[in-house]
Amino acid sequence: MTQLSAAHPKTSDGSKALYGGKGTRRITVRDLAVAKERGEKWPMLTAYDATTASVFDEAGIPVILVGDSAGNCHLGYETTVPVTLDEITMLSAAVVRGTKRALVVGDLPFGSYQEGPVQALRSATRLVKEAGVGAVKLEGGERSHRQIELMVESGIPVMAHIGLTPQSVHTTGYRVQGRGEEAAQQLLRDAKAIQDAGAFAVVLELVPAELAAEVTRMLHIPTIGIGAGPQTDAQVLVWTDMLGLTGGRVPKFVKQYADLRTVMGDAVKAFAEDVVGGTFPQEEHSVH
Repeated sequence: MTQLSAAHPKTSDGSKALYGGKGTRRITVRDLAVAKERGEKWPMLTAYDATTASVFDEAGIPVILVGDSAGNCHLGYETTVPVTLDEITMLSAAVVRGTKRALVVGDLPFGSYQEGPVQALRSATRLVKEAGVGAVKLEGGERSHRQIELMVESGIPVMAHIGLTPQSVHTTGYRVQGRGEEAAQQLLRDAKAIQDAGAFAVVLELVPAELAAEVTRMLHIPTIGIGAGPQTDAQVLVWTDMLGLTGGRVPKFVKQYADLRTVMGDAVKAFAEDVVGGTFPQEEHSVH
């Protein structure tokens, strides 16, 4: 596959690339399907507010996920499990307002779809109508295929999520999924089930690179890796991990492209010292 960069925003045939392209309309799931056909890789990031989302949108990120990872990153929860549909709806609406081009995907939190297809459709409909997202995401392979089918039949694009599914942390723990023949075969069945159900893409989290590559070859829908090696069609990271804002340890698969925690901390200390020392505000910061 050819990796496109911001310096090369067009494909070999001269058409606009998914990442870095310019346009006045939103990215759609059809655009992602075309990228898969072309062998064009693309990035996805999480976002939870309008300001951050606008930065990513202006940088050309084509897909922004309002993940339930907001529970860990912004809401102070230890896991994603406590995140509510009300919270995801509010955060998703903010991200939609902050973007013009990116496809915004709203995460269905734990408890908003497990009861069955009708509950899933009701929750997804709320995200589409109230928040304005262009698609929704849910965890699970075979166990979620009926939910995916009904949402897709009702006109709502669905991104699936298999491998490590954080909402199931109490049963699976945070560990690599798909190791061993039996586990690998189950993941392959999950991948085929969600494709057959009509999902337009699938996140593969924390699975062996070789298995992720096999899934990518097997499916005609895009695969999005996070800790799944380099052969998936796209890559996603939690933005606070990627930009070094997360405190403490981050997963092995994260590459930090900046150290915002240090930058922000230094700036806050400088502000505080100016206030305590009486050097801020000065004349240029005052009105009369």
